[in-house]
Amino acid sequence: MSTHSTTPGSSGAEASPSGSHARWPHVRADGTHAPSAEHVKAHPYGTPGARIPPEHTGPAIGAPAASATVAMSVGQLAMLTVVVVASLRSLPAMSLYGLGSVTLFIIPAIVFLVPTALVAAELATGWKGGVFTWVREAFGDRTGFVAIWLQWIQNVVWYPTQIAFIAASLSFVIGDQGLSNNGLYTAAVILILYWGSTLITLAGGNLFAKVGSWSGILGTLFPAVLLIAFGAIWLATGEKSDTSLEASAVIPPWTGIASIVLIVSNVLAYAGMEVNAVHANDLKNPGKGFPRSIAFATLLILLVFILPTIAISLAVPKSELGLTNGINLAFKEFFDHWGIAWGTPAISLLIALGAFASVVTWIAGPSRGLLAAARTGLLPPALQRRNKAGVQVGILGVQGAIVTLLALLFVLVPSGNTAFIALVDMAAALYLIMYILMFAAAIRLRKTKPDVVRTYRTPAMTFVAGVGLVACVTAFVLAFVRPSGFTGLSESAYPLVVAGVVVVLGGPPLLFYALRRPSWDRRTPEERASADIVLVNPLPSSGTGTSGTAGTAGTAGTAGTGGAPPPQPGTASG
Repeated sequence: MSTHSTTPGSSGAEASPSGSHARWPHVRADGTHAPSAEHVKAHPYGTPGARIPPEHTGPAIGAPAASATVAMSVGQLAMLTVVVVASLRSLPAMSLYGLGSVTLFIIPAIVFLVPTALVAAELATGWKGGVFTWVREAFGDRTGFVAIWLQWIQNVVWYPTQIAFIAASLSFVIGDQGLSNNGLYTAAVILILYWGSTLITLAGGNLFAKVGSWSGILGTLFPAVLLIAFGAIWLATGEKSDTSLEASAVIPPWTGIASIVLIVSNVLAYAGMEVNAVHANDLKNPGKGFPRSIAFATLLILLVFILPTIAISLAVPKSELGLTNGINLAFKEFFDHWGIAWGTPAISLLIALGAFASVVTWIAGPSRGLLAAARTGLLPPALQRRNKAGVQVGILGVQGAIVTLLALLFVLVPSGNTAFIALVDMAAALYLIMYILMFAAAIRLRKTKPDVVRTYRTPAMTFVAGVGLVACVTAFVLAFVRPSGFTGLSESAYPLVVAGVVVVLGGPPLLFYALRRPSWDRRTPEERASADIVLVNPLPSSGTGTSGTAGTAGTAGTAGTGGAPPPQPGTASG
């Protein structure tokens, strides 16, 4: 930008000595010239005559302001959602159904994925703090604590399933694919990789977090695209398909409830949409942009799930498919058929590294939310302990002990597939309870606190949340039914094992809440003073939203907030 010399105190109406503009009408308060609109980037909130939203005044032209890149685009949020949600781990289970997997992926996407995203977006743009705050504001401290505990503990159950998937991929790298069915080998890999990841986390390292997104692309999206390409080439060259390609095959065969129980794993595959809901505030126009982002993300996620699943079923016979090694078997079939056998260990290593990076990235994340709740006095001081790097060693220690015990399932249960699906059902059952609480909280908060300003409001909230609620309850019941074709646990023992784990892992928050003591509250005076600030868009006059007493949280601070001005795009939701 060119500069012009001026006389101190001169008015800005005089002609500029050079440049294409005859006048320089913008003057700062101190009398010096300010650049005209042509000399600055377009403001992210619109021009002075057309603000977005209209009530937003924005900074004066030429004043320091947010750059035009502050707001997240619809496409950026959609891609972020795909990277977080999409995973290859659930594909082998669905490939057993061939084209029927299309139906088994689409149904939970409609009744669970979309409602979760829309409902969580409204909650995230109204209240800070995630599921703990959302459920607490609706039902009180105890239920809120149960919700955040379940969100954490389901991740603890998820770690063995993800690392079992890594173990299967590593068996192809080693060159002994039979190891993927060896329970002792799988358990050993789980323990080594999990505790290795924990040690990295305890050191306060951020290495894998920095490369997590690239690992997700190279270890998840690239293999998915490669599978799609190989499947297309397989069909185009006239190779034999190991699954029916008739249109009627889109409807899965019905042989009883147990034949569709694997759909529960699809619910878990879509879990995590509530994490990205906090980014709704980062869109310029959340009301219009967020639904478009979710529609785009849902389409991409379905493509990442469905097309590679069909590609696996084309090349690998159902009798050979395993829940942990199905993807590797498909790549082996493709590579061996085309005479490039070296590609199997290479792509298997890439898949393993991508999955491992996701484990390291998530080791500490969910436990941070539990620690925040724990420090309010909901967990004993020993579980709130942090090391010099600020890492929550108390919670991570318990987390590691649980993972160690769950890893033994692969040794005790003869069938590795049964152990895998049992862990999936356990994680799903725990997570589904949390989602049931979240959907119920959204319905209640819309009725009890309608005046709280939400940057995004879910259309037909009762219906949308109701659909998600019914879907979660149905999937929760199915989690206790043993899938057809799995051995190692009897039909009567299987639900007892799942129920036992759910009670043992899901019950502690109720016990801790009953035993809590005032001395457990480890917050600083500053943290206590800010504890009531839970609204994303409080009234300027009141300054804060209050969480108040359990069961009536937020009432005092939310009255009259319906007249508050809409928040600025890009506002963080905390």
